[in-house]
Amino acid sequence: MFTVASPEQMNETFVRAFNTRDIANLLALYEDDAILCVDGTRSLKGKADIAAALGEFLQMPGTLTGGNNFCLRHDDVALLRADWTLIGPDGATTLAGSSAEIVRRQADGTWLYIVDHAVGASLERVG
Repeated sequence: MFTVASPEQMNETFVRAFNTRDIANLLALYEDDAILCVDGTRSLKGKADIAAALGEFLQMPGTLTGGNNFCLRHDDVALLRADWTLIGPDGATTLAGSSAEIVRRQADGTWLYIVDHAVGASLERVG
């Protein structure tokens, strides 16, 4: 399993966990009642629903790349933005986006997602 010692490591760790293609490695990065939004409209709460969505993502062939754009930390929470790209087996970009995330320090000192909006920083401005 992967653990995150500082919020600045969260997205690098997510990329490594994804590329193992093991759903357990990804789920280990989320609190039990975390929220995941994958498409900009639908929010999923809890590890069972998150597992289903991430399982679909894992079915897409390719290698994930990316990392933090910024990390804004306040005590036991941090706001992150990550830029990510899924590179297909042919070397072409399959998917790309910028996420908006909130992570929280746990009692053991590790950090987990409480909110993960996979395309939150990619959405067009409204209004």
